[in-house]
Amino acid sequence: MPKEKSKTESVLVKAKNAVANTVSNLNAEDIVQQAMKLPVVKANREKFLHKELIKYYPEDVVDLAIRKNPAYAGIEKERINEVSKQVINYETNKVSAISFAAGMPGGFAMVATVPADIVQYFAYMIRVMQKLAYLYGFEDFELNEDTISDDTMNQIMIFLGVMFGVQGANAGVKKIAEAAAKKVSKSLAQKALTKGTVYPIVKKIAQAVGIKMTKQIFAEGVSKIVPLIGGAVTGGLSYITFKPCAKKLKNSFKDLYLCDPQYYKELQSQSIIDIDTEIF
Repeated sequence: MPKEKSKTESVLVKAKNAVANTVSNLNAEDIVQQAMKLPVVKANREKFLHKELIKYYPEDVVDLAIRKNPAYAGIEKERINEVSKQVINYETNKVSAISFAAGMPGGFAMVATVPADIVQYFAYMIRVMQKLAYLYGFEDFELNEDTISDDTMNQIMIFLGVMFGVQGANAGVKKIAEAAAKKVSKSLAQKALTKGTVYPIVKKIAQAVGIKMTKQIFAEGVSKIVPLIGGAVTGGLSYITFKPCAKKLKNSFKDLYLCDPQYYKELQSQSIIDIDTEIF
């Protein structure tokens, strides 16, 4: 028995070392760039909002929500919170099912798939991020599989920072939202992301996301070498880690002026904006 235990421990140590070597140098920005190449990553803002809102509101309200944002169209926070909860559950189940399939037993060979798993995991993170952002009033991310602008990358990094609990990321979200909610033009809003007060924290957030993600993927990678239960463990870990990350982002969004119908009503009553005025 002691000999068998020693052999098992040796196998686990080798597996841990292999996984650690694989994920020790994670770079969040590089992984996001790779995730952009996956078809699953992009959520079409117009189609998504129409699909989710047409269940509850007439076409003219939905059209305004798409042209402006849901709160501007008068869609109450309670409805957005409920829809966002459904979105999180849906995306969590999808990523967990895929992680289960990827985590089925395969011995040490499975360790080699860890990088692909990371990219796939990030792709679903960015997908649910977009959906939540669109519900709570943010603009189209305008993702492109070939290139990604610095402005979009900065925004994604800040949102990922919130999802992984990085200090300072919530402040970045508020500044992005304020820029949009206060009728700042798109060019000025983007300038704020790259050269204003938000930019200095982006690199720190990206580094912190990489570290936190490394710890999670390390746990998942090790689980894959456990015969028979590898898939269940990996799928379970994805469920355990993915859903709280998405909920953190939702909680960061839900109290912003950007998603408050009353905010826009007050602006209209003060003649600061009207129904035909662009707010972005």
